[in-house]
Amino acid sequence: MISDIDIKDFADYQAKTAETAVYPKERALEYLSTGMAAEVGEFCGKVAKTFRKDKDLDKEAAAQELGDVMWFVSQTCTALGYTMQQVATMNINKLLDRKERGVLKGDGDNR
Repeated sequence: MISDIDIKDFADYQAKTAETAVYPKERALEYLSTGMAAEVGEFCGKVAKTFRKDKDLDKEAAAQELGDVMWFVSQTCTALGYTMQQVATMNINKLLDRKERGVLKGDGDNR
């Protein structure tokens, strides 16, 4: 098993996830979107058990699930023709614009 790999940035991470991307490319968006939803569900399931007071949140297990979500985000960016850096930049620009205009709260994509 390989361990202690140091990820330098989003580009490095995206390149490394591509090495493990084994799925039918002609159905990429279907596979990636449903897989991402499943991984988010697994993360949420771990958090939900803390609400029932079954046990304290296993932060390491939660982080492992977030890592799986990141893998799907990375590969979805690739499938859409974007880098993770581009998507992260678009997102922070959108959020900073909303902050400047005083519309961080609320709903709707185009506020």
